[in-house]
Amino acid sequence: MIDLYTWPTPNGRKASIMLEEVALPYVVHTIDIGADEQFAPEFLAISPNNKIPAIVDPDGPDGAPVSVFESGAILMYLAEKTASPLLPTDTRRRLDVLQWLMFQMGGVGPMLGQANHFLKFAAEDVPYAKDRYRAEAHRLYGVMDRRLDTVAYLAGDDYSIADVATYPWVMRWEWHEIDLARACPNVWDWVQRVGARPAVQKGMSIPVVA
Repeated sequence: MIDLYTWPTPNGRKASIMLEEVALPYVVHTIDIGADEQFAPEFLAISPNNKIPAIVDPDGPDGAPVSVFESGAILMYLAEKTASPLLPTDTRRRLDVLQWLMFQMGGVGPMLGQANHFLKFAAEDVPYAKDRYRAEAHRLYGVMDRRLDTVAYLAGDDYSIADVATYPWVMRWEWHEIDLARACPNVWDWVQRVGARPAVQKGMSIPVVA
């Protein structure tokens, strides 16, 4: 039984979607980042960067317990643990998946995260930051839209961990002040395809908090 430490954020939902996709049993432990629970010493021992999500697998690759932090590493670990087709073994296909996973990790997550902060949560109005991160969010949606004009999923014709990683971030598109269906119809169609998956629907509802 894997222990999942999480909160209902895009990064947190990556891990719960993946656990549902690979059908591994898990127990949810909520880490309320609004209450600074991520800074507790016991969580720091699991996640050295004080970020969710993190997992503890009692049956690690050598049979001993292992903790994994950073959402991209968690997706790769779970895919490899279960020999999931969501991370192919074929070198070329695997490279495509890893490139688009890194696109999410290095671009979509950080930039949309900043857009979320300045457009929705910042205590003061910072027009320069709003303009900068809104524009970058829209640019990234454009990159995805051009890609999805020729393939069904980010890494090609098959659903992968790149889609698992990106979907929860795109699902906050309204925060980024974009009419996604009109501006990026290919991304919109991709949202419908990915969102129809039962594992995605279940994973997006975890954790349940009051």
